[in-house]
Amino acid sequence: MAGGVRRRGPASPSPLWGKLQALWQDKHLVLFKTEHTLLVVSVLWILEIGINFWVIQRVAYTEIDWKAYMDEVEGVINGTYDYTQLKGDTGPLVYPAGFVYIFTALYYITSHGVNIRLGQYIFAVFYLVTLLLVFRIYNRTKKVPPYVFFFVCCASYRIHSIFVLRLFNDPVAMMLLFAAINLFMDGYWTLGCGVFSLAVSVKMNVLLFAPGLLFLLMWEFGLIRTIPKLSLCAAIQLLLGLPFLLDNPAGYVSRAFDLGRQFMFKWTVNWRFLPEWLFLNRYFHLLLLAAHLLTLLLFAFRRWKSHEIPSFVLSVLNIQPQIVLILFTSNFVGMCFSRSLHYQFYVWYFHTLPYLLWSGGVKKLAHLLRVLILGLIELSWNTYPSTNSSSAALHVCHLIILLCLWLAPPLTSAPTQKQEHTADKDKRH
Repeated sequence: MAGGVRRRGPASPSPLWGKLQALWQDKHLVLFKTEHTLLVVSVLWILEIGINFWVIQRVAYTEIDWKAYMDEVEGVINGTYDYTQLKGDTGPLVYPAGFVYIFTALYYITSHGVNIRLGQYIFAVFYLVTLLLVFRIYNRTKKVPPYVFFFVCCASYRIHSIFVLRLFNDPVAMMLLFAAINLFMDGYWTLGCGVFSLAVSVKMNVLLFAPGLLFLLMWEFGLIRTIPKLSLCAAIQLLLGLPFLLDNPAGYVSRAFDLGRQFMFKWTVNWRFLPEWLFLNRYFHLLLLAAHLLTLLLFAFRRWKSHEIPSFVLSVLNIQPQIVLILFTSNFVGMCFSRSLHYQFYVWYFHTLPYLLWSGGVKKLAHLLRVLILGLIELSWNTYPSTNSSSAALHVCHLIILLCLWLAPPLTSAPTQKQEHTADKDKRH
């Protein structure tokens, strides 16, 4: 009608409202569809703030190594740089220099190590930061259904205990390690190598990821361009250890990087079913080392790289998911053949287990069986003292995961857009 008022049709819903409606309609699938990972992990992370606060307030702190850590760094503060003279009430200092600097800071922050409660809250922050880094890896790769993340955080008593009730140095090393993996996934390889070396400087267990990292660096950059990144890792170790190397170089290297250290049978989680004489036998340790190295070589040449694909094709593949799987598998193989696993070592691979179970290597396993494996591993690590049955069950679970990873097809991807920004980022860092 001329001069009339035009009627407006009904307003179209906003994109956000449309997403919320779709989410409500599919609410029964939220826990099973990987596209809802970010929502689920956000809710769980917020819950973890309350859970950690409750644990700190309600569950008794147990002294194991914290006092020893404080005694060790106090020796450095008092001017002792000879590693052979640094010790706490549980034994000598056996961690690299990065540990000394970080726990010296904690020494001062916690009033010379006396304010345990403040230390617990600091480690709760470490826990929450670690979860953020882990969740970002899972959200980027979309390998694991969201309901599994309940087992990655809220359900594990042992992991909460390691962080906020024991204050071990293992969580600090792993927090830095997951930060490095995030940097690798974003293409910041040089910066990631630097952070990786910092993680090694806190505890040597991070070296279990090193074979996988070396493979990735050689794959991504070749030998010549890999050398500067390895040199950076070495330079960081030398710089951090310099005060101790200048005082007693042999003492520092032999204590901080002692690969032959003997473990006590009473603390072992994984070899309880063996007689003690065999557990302590040097030839048994050499056999485990040989099996470890052989398994890594087999994975590197038979599962991590396809010989049929030319290198120029590999250069245009999107290998982001493989970055995670190769690094996690490298570490897992080390865990399978470790001479001894102590209770705090659970954090070395706990957050990687769901990825390994739900990766391409175990597609044939039913969801219920995967959850059962996670549950049995958790039960084994929570059985104290360990028993023949608990340690045997742990090995059976490890064997199942390892076989499924081995039976998976070699890592290949359909060509996708080249990550052109990777090289540019690496040049800037």
